[in-house]
Amino acid sequence: MNILGMVFSMCGLMMRLKWCAWAAIFCSSVSFANSRITDDTKQIISSFMLSVSAVVMSYLQNPAPMSPPWAPLIS
Repeated sequence: MNILGMVFSMCGLMMRLKWCAWAAIFCSSVSFANSRITDDTKQIISSFMLSVSAVVMSYLQNPAPMSPPWAPLIS
């Protein structure tokens, strides 16, 4: 889940996809919740901070609310 969160956050940062950034937050939260005391805390915290920065940067670029992926198909 940690690697999946990093992949989603990189996609959210590079392509400015809000749903990728939110998926990164979800994956990082799940990874943090399932972490053990012996896991590398720096990697988990950096993954979480990367996903938070992906959400912040995507909303700084476009502050409009996130639209569902099927919205362009309806009109």
